[in-house]
Amino acid sequence: MTHAKPAPDTVTVHVPFRLVKRGGRKEMHLPDGASSQRKMDNTLVKALARAFRWKRMMETGAFATIAELAAHEGIAPSYMTRLLRVTLLAPEIVQTILDGRQGAEMTLARLLEPFPIEWEDQALDAAVAWNSRF
Repeated sequence: MTHAKPAPDTVTVHVPFRLVKRGGRKEMHLPDGASSQRKMDNTLVKALARAFRWKRMMETGAFATIAELAAHEGIAPSYMTRLLRVTLLAPEIVQTILDGRQGAEMTLARLLEPFPIEWEDQALDAAVAWNSRF
């Protein structure tokens, strides 16, 4: 017969982190050196998906103008125009977003800001401004 210690009813784990507001929601930031698996930002992924879908619809001739497509989708043509620009992003940046490796600074509002046309310049800007890791 062995005399083992009884298992405790509760276990307390202390994890240092801080909460940061991001795009109207709170995000947990772990301390430097802590491993964290970033997850996809659904807002960014949805924006990319919509933009590429709209681009395909325009290219196939389903809609002749952005105004027609915007009316069909029920959104403002100016918003559609800004969102369609993300189809000009470098493939590495798009992949970074889809993989969830973009920095916390990468938000939809930031993505819709003007960016360079050249992919090399985009990568430089993204590395600095968006803290991306390609």
